[in-house]
Amino acid sequence: MTVVVAQAPGRGGEDSLLGTVAPARPDAADVRWSRFLPATEAEGPGRRAAVWLQGCAVHCPECFNPQLWADRGGRLTEVTATAADWLEQATAAGAEGLTLLGGEPFDQAGAAASVARVFREAGLGVMTFTGYPLDRLEAWAAAGRDDIAALLEATDLLCDGPYLRDLPDARRPWVGSRNQGIRALSGRYAAEVRDIAARGAGDRLEVRIDRDGVVAVNGWATDAALAALLDDLGPRADSPAQVAADARTRAEAAR
Repeated sequence: MTVVVAQAPGRGGEDSLLGTVAPARPDAADVRWSRFLPATEAEGPGRRAAVWLQGCAVHCPECFNPQLWADRGGRLTEVTATAADWLEQATAAGAEGLTLLGGEPFDQAGAAASVARVFREAGLGVMTFTGYPLDRLEAWAAAGRDDIAALLEATDLLCDGPYLRDLPDARRPWVGSRNQGIRALSGRYAAEVRDIAARGAGDRLEVRIDRDGVVAVNGWATDAALAALLDDLGPRADSPAQVAADARTRAEAAR
């Protein structure tokens, strides 16, 4: 059983079937990912690195990142070298932790746990987002899924449960619906979680515009707010079309 040090538990959504089927167990030697930021202040407490893993089997309706559902997109890289590179970039950027999101980290729990351990061993905190409820993850771990158990063990702060569009949550940061839990699995972020449970907190949204005009967004906002904000600003850098175009450009340059 996972020890929960502090929590702002979810409310409602008990009848949802989203996130109730155990994830597959891919090869843990490689990690499939879409985007990495060495530092952000919109994906958890403080300044932290963030990696968007590619692939999600939960498929929440009106998901904020549906382009990350496919498990054959993004980039597939060797996990040990990739984690070391991410840690170096995060440390240089002054990050105090790492956030794993996506996509679905527990759909490649073994690789995600390897990345989390590298950051933990360097003294940084780890936050993990998942569409699977914590009680399901615990049950699968107890039934022999050591990869799931390893990622839970390497996580300091967990946001769990599927996004349910009929239960919007405007009171707590990071999560999108009231059924989702925010749980400190170690003492590292327990004070922040207790404060959220008592008083709530606002979300943050970051919009990054590259010199070539490409727009990338992270954080949380409603579709209407995003549409108003991003009107005429250009394509998202992590859209499937943009990722494919970037890959073609790299391939042509290598010829």
